[in-house]
Amino acid sequence: MKPNELATDIIAELESLPEMRTAPMRRVRKKYSKRLMSEPAGFVLEVARSMINSSRHRWAAYELIHDHPHAFRSLDREKLEDLGRGINSWSTVDSFSRTLSGPAWRVGMICTDTIRDWAHSSDRWWRRAALVSTVALNIRSRGGEGDVDRTLAICQMLVDDHDDMIVKALSWVLRELSVHDPVAVRKFLSRNEHILAARVKREVRNKLETGLKNP
Repeated sequence: MKPNELATDIIAELESLPEMRTAPMRRVRKKYSKRLMSEPAGFVLEVARSMINSSRHRWAAYELIHDHPHAFRSLDREKLEDLGRGINSWSTVDSFSRTLSGPAWRVGMICTDTIRDWAHSSDRWWRRAALVSTVALNIRSRGGEGDVDRTLAICQMLVDDHDDMIVKALSWVLRELSVHDPVAVRKFLSRNEHILAARVKREVRNKLETGLKNP
C-alpha cells in the first residue's frame, strides 16, 4: 500500500467513529502506529505528510512520527518546518510543538537558534510554536526535567508580545516551569512586571500561590 493510500485509510477510520473523542481516536492512531513500526522512516513521514496535506487530523500525523523511533530521530529543522507548514490554530500549533519540535529540541536534534528564529517570526503561530516547544523541556509527563535557562530565554523574547495566542502560551509555559523552579519564575515576573500582560501575571501568580491557574 502506498503512503497516501494508508493516510486515506487512517483518516477514514478516524472520521467513521461515532464520536470525535480523544480516547477512541487515539486508539485508532495507536493501531496504525503498531502497523507502521516495521516500516522505514521515510514511509512513515510520507504517510504523515499526506495526512497533513489533507488538512485533517494533523495531531494524529504528528503522533505517528513521534511514536516511530526511526521517523522521529530522522527529524531536523528542515523536516520540522516542512511538517509545520500551515499551522494556523492553537490546536495545530500545540500538537506540533508538544509532539515534535519540543521533544526534538529537548534531546538535541534541533538547536536553540531554530526556536529563537521561530520566536522572531512575523507569523503569530510560529511565535507560539517557539513558546510551546519549551513545554517539552518542563512537563514531567513528557519527560521534561526542567530547563530554566532555555525556557526563560524564549519567554524573554516574547515578553512584550500581547497577541492573545502568545499571551496564553506565555502563561502556560511559565506555569509549567514554576513546578520546577518557582523562584526563577517569581524573579521573571518581577523583572518584567511593567511589560507582561495582566493575564500572564494573574494566572502565573495564582499558580505559584495556590497551585491553580484560576482558584
